Amino acid sequence: MKCLFGYLCIITLFILVIYGTVLAAENSGTTLAALTDVQKYNRAIHIMAMLLVGFGFLMVFVKKYGRSALTATYLLVSVSIPLYFLKESLFSTVNSVDVIDKLILAEFAAASLLICAGAVLGRLKMGQYILLGVLFVPFYAFNEWIVLNGGLGLISGKVIDTGGSIVIHAFGAIFGMCVAVSMTTAKEYATPIECDDTSDRFSLLGSMVLWVFWPSFCAALVAPADVPRTAVNVILALCGSTIATYFASIKMRGKISAADIANATLAGGVAIGSTCDLALPGTAFIVGISAGGLSTFGFAIIQSWLTNVTRRVDTCGVLYLHGLPGLLGGIAALFIASGINIAAQLTGILVTMVIAAASGLVSGKMLAQFGRKLEPYLDEEEFCE
Repeated sequence: MKCLFGYLCIITLFILVIYGTVLAAENSGTTLAALTDVQKYNRAIHIMAMLLVGFGFLMVFVKKYGRSALTATYLLVSVSIPLYFLKESLFSTVNSVDVIDKLILAEFAAASLLICAGAVLGRLKMGQYILLGVLFVPFYAFNEWIVLNGGLGLISGKVIDTGGSIVIHAFGAIFGMCVAVSMTTAKEYATPIECDDTSDRFSLLGSMVLWVFWPSFCAALVAPADVPRTAVNVILALCGSTIATYFASIKMRGKISAADIANATLAGGVAIGSTCDLALPGTAFIVGISAGGLSTFGFAIIQSWLTNVTRRVDTCGVLYLHGLPGLLGGIAALFIASGINIAAQLTGILVTMVIAAASGLVSGKMLAQFGRKLEPYLDEEEFCE
């Protein structure tokens, strides 16, 4: 009897396993979709860490503006994400987009806004950062619609920009630069931007957070099968830009600059964005080296020259971390992506530059109507002691 009972148990267990396997097969589509969404959620949280901790602390290099920089980061993220969701509710450009995809796209908009805000950091009242977000997101979404979704039929063909070198980084940087062109006063130009050892250390901490999570940013919406390759490419590009920054900083300045290390080391992640899921690992490393060298040259040579010529201030140097490397990434796609539509790619870059510049100039004029800080780059005007 005991043997018979044992056999019955084994048979019953076997039947249950078979039945469970059949059920799993029937529901495999749902299970796979659910697992993919969970993976996207994980990357979305990584991006949120980049937005709040990474960008936030990267911008505290202004030694007497740290509380304002972090508060502005909170506000900019908290304004841009709901605004992008509102845009999706009213003017959705893609049918049946998962809610987690919408969150990631909204985070991309927030990242571009933070890049933009870096150009005028320290020169806006806190309420003006909120207004900047309200003005920025519709223009960002409009450009995204035209360049990536074929809006208005201006671009006939696909623009390669998986990780946003063009529509996120270059757009945010050019928009911010043009806001600065519209708003910078003679007093702001004449006021030095001060930093010290402590503010530099916090800025380097923010840079490291961005460095660590950048693969999740670029891989956020790629196909699951392409995530590993994308992550490897981004890490190699960041390694390339970090090495290039070290040597270029010493060559151009004589010593290592903390500003170069905190910023230009990230240029590889910016530049590889367009082709992060397409490039070969060796190519990604070369793109990173090129971006790091270009970005360091921008911070060490171009920034002071351009500031003196235009008498306009780019507080965080967004043109050199995001603008030039972003454009480099968009152009590099011409040589990396096989079968690329060259006309569409170049048109996408041009359209992004035009929309960003025009909307940035208009937004700057509008922001200027809401007053000025009495003293730039200081917390005390708006914070309790």
